[in-house]
Amino acid sequence: MSGAALPLVRIPVGIVVERRKADSPWVDVVWRGVAVLPDEPETRPWTVLREEEGTTLFYAGSATVDLYPLETARYRDNLASGSPSIWIVLAPAEGAWPYSVAAATADPAEGEAFTEAGANLVEAVPMPEMLRKAIESFTAEHHVEREFFKRKRRQADPEALARRQHEGGHE
Repeated sequence: MSGAALPLVRIPVGIVVERRKADSPWVDVVWRGVAVLPDEPETRPWTVLREEEGTTLFYAGSATVDLYPLETARYRDNLASGSPSIWIVLAPAEGAWPYSVAAATADPAEGEAFTEAGANLVEAVPMPEMLRKAIESFTAEHHVEREFFKRKRRQADPEALARRQHEGGHE
């Protein structure tokens, strides 16, 4: 996300979540995002899509993949990775369901940033073809190559370092 900048394009998507019986003595089930649907289905959040042998797939709700002109280099890198992804973010929720859909992004750095909140579930899932085409088109239209400027370090003044007073009056 580009701070206060507004996205130029917002693409609605649906989020599919899996609940799987855990093979663990400490937890009963494991939750994870598994897919992005191209567009928002007219289905209520937390509708069961399929159940089989300890695994249930849910339509968890909708999100938007927001595209910002200043992030096109990251989208381009994602598209060129060989397996373009959308990062699904599920946040802990109070109520009937343990998680809610918090976000979906095509920006790998933003996806990684969502992992900093330790309770979020963040999964990179395959990017649907429709989204790939839309992001390629957006990137082609808005990408501007930016020159990398390396900052120059200031040289340390050894004399100034030698004169530094130590706290407590000790040298």
